[in-house]
This record gives sequence, C-alpha cells and structure tokens, in this order.
Amino acid sequence: MPVPTRRPKILKKRNKPFTRFQSDTHVKVKPAWRHPRGMDSRIRRRFRGNKPMARIGYGSDKRTKHMLPNNFYRFVVHNVAELELLLMHNHKYAAQIAHDVSFQTRKAIIDRAGALDIKVLNPNACLLYTSPSPRDLSTSRMPSSA
Repeated sequence: MPVPTRRPKILKKRNKPFTRFQSDTHVKVKPAWRHPRGMDSRIRRRFRGNKPMARIGYGSDKRTKHMLPNNFYRFVVHNVAELELLLMHNHKYAAQIAHDVSFQTRKAIIDRAGALDIKVLNPNACLLYTSPSPRDLSTSRMPSSA
C-alpha cells in the first residue's frame, strides 16, 4: 500500500462555512455565501460583533491546498490508460474512479492499480450489482384492470 512521502500538518483556518447575511432570519434568503453590497451594511463595513466575511486571508496553505486528510491529492481516472500517469507519482496522488465508469472498466482499473501500487480512493463504489427484488417487480406502475 502506498504511503505519502511527506506528511505536513493540514491547517484549516476556518472549518465552518460562511453564511449569507440574514439567511438565518429570512426563509427566501439561502445560506450560500454572497458578498454584502449595501451602502449601510454593517457586515460589509466589518463592525464588531457581526458575522465574518469570506476573504483571501482564510485561504489554505499553498503546500496543503486540495490535500486530502490521508495526505494524498485526488486524481480522477476514467480508464486504465489514465491510471498509467500515476506510475511515478503514486506517493503523492491517489486515483479516484469517476462516477460514470462502467462496471467492467472499474474492475480493470482496480486490478491495474493493485499491480502498480496505486491507492484507489473509492475501490468499492458501484461494484456490488443488486438484482431487483421480487417486491420491486410486484409493485409495477401499470394501472390495474379492474
């Protein structure tokens, strides 16, 4: 199993998401962050005791940006040929199989990753085929003939 070469401490300056002003008081205002632009807005003017605004100072360290908690970087793979790119970088990048990859290609990617000693982040995703249960077959949406 590959191990990341360097293990710097991943420091997050803020883990809570920035919420939009007055999203907690109005239902129509969604909590997704929007910059306040009002002339008299106390949030925009950064008065004491108000919500913090999203700013560049909250950004992650350049060395640990986009790094996963297991100290690998994510690399999305769609086929076996793309997996070959990670041959020399298996201690820095981990493969993540894309969501639209077929069952057969997914198995081939996992087998090849094991041979190349590449970590796969989602090896068990979509590998279990489930046949429809008899209960699902009996509850069809066809109208009854009564």
